[in-house]
Amino acid sequence: MASSGFSWTLPDHPKLPKGKQVAVVVLDGWGEANADEYNCIHVAQTPVMDSLKNGAPEKWRLVKAHGTAVGLPSDDDMGNSEVGHNALGAGRIFAQGAKLVDQALASGKIYEGDGFNYIKESFENGTLHLIGLLSDGGVHSRLDQLQLLLKGASERGAKKIRVHILTDGRDVLDGSSVGFVETLENDLSQLREKGIDAQIASGGGRMYVTMDRYENDWDVVKRGWDAQVLGEAPHKFKSALEAVKTLRAEPNANDQYLPPFVIVDDSGKAVGPVLDGDAVVTINFRADRMIMLAKALEYADFDKFDRVRVPKIRYAGMLQYDGELKLPSRYLVSPPEIERTSGEYLVKNGIRTFACSETVKFGHVTFFWNGNRSGYFDETKEEYVEIPSDSGITFNVAPKMKALEIAEKARDAILSGKFDQFIAVTGTCQPAKW
Repeated sequence: MASSGFSWTLPDHPKLPKGKQVAVVVLDGWGEANADEYNCIHVAQTPVMDSLKNGAPEKWRLVKAHGTAVGLPSDDDMGNSEVGHNALGAGRIFAQGAKLVDQALASGKIYEGDGFNYIKESFENGTLHLIGLLSDGGVHSRLDQLQLLLKGASERGAKKIRVHILTDGRDVLDGSSVGFVETLENDLSQLREKGIDAQIASGGGRMYVTMDRYENDWDVVKRGWDAQVLGEAPHKFKSALEAVKTLRAEPNANDQYLPPFVIVDDSGKAVGPVLDGDAVVTINFRADRMIMLAKALEYADFDKFDRVRVPKIRYAGMLQYDGELKLPSRYLVSPPEIERTSGEYLVKNGIRTFACSETVKFGHVTFFWNGNRSGYFDETKEEYVEIPSDSGITFNVAPKMKALEIAEKARDAILSGKFDQFIAVTGTCQPAKW
């Protein structure tokens, strides 16, 4: 690196004097769009933001947080917290999860790597289980990638495949789960015509089954484990289409919160529990809502809930979800290598940083901000504060989340005089109700 002239030393800022404190406040979910009655930010009273915008219009800037501007495949791809905070923390654009998976599938390299060859060892006598979000939202997963992986695995020796679906309704329209299930069932039917034993084995809504994050509620993961691994759930159906249609007919049903279900055969036996010798792939490319399941699948000393039965499996993620924890240890596609983030530059230049958010956003201001890296760069110059999120309360019921508590912690840190930079991330849900 020395020969290329690289240096960690940052030149003095042309306008900000030394010793000046800087606050970076991210309102996760805040944006500008058409000003109409359906735009909650436009309808809400937002005096602080209005004063910032109108008081110094020459300093007001809009930045893109979607598509190629944050490393996604095209400008049709919706942005998300992960890619946005990667870009903010790195100050540069990196090819992101979806794009990396697209490239690996298109080139066929996904089938040549150590991860796929590892799970392939189970194809002869075991079952290939694919677990993840059934959606084309492009935030956590994409249906077309699942379809290509099904095709590629079946062409490379997978004889028995079970898909464990998680319905969306968050990144896509509520109710779209029915269409996604119909599409997947058609694909699996075509595989069965070719002699592949392929079925949907279990399911549930993403916010109630499996996809919790930042260890906020392990019961969510346990409900998924029981259905996917043990083949046990309170609802049993002969087909996934019947399951989704029936559960959605219940009062106040929503794709995000469908209860766990398993598919059973004519004798009432679950068609796809995970057994010794099987292979498991978590198909989401986004990390945050797969890490907890990855720990349950991979850690021998796991103690967050009683797994009851721990099958001896070959497990791989679509990507490695946490580079610091090396989790999972096997993966089909290598994650983006994001180095020289702003956080690392700042500590190497003696800048003291305070970062704060609540549990459900804490990884955004630490892990994603620091280039998909857990932990401190230099604990003597950084302090991370996590405020516990409400558990069991949906954001539409408590839309202000922990914004006030985050602001109070940031205020106290500023007044302490111990830090130079302050990073705070808050969620924004229905600001008209704050």
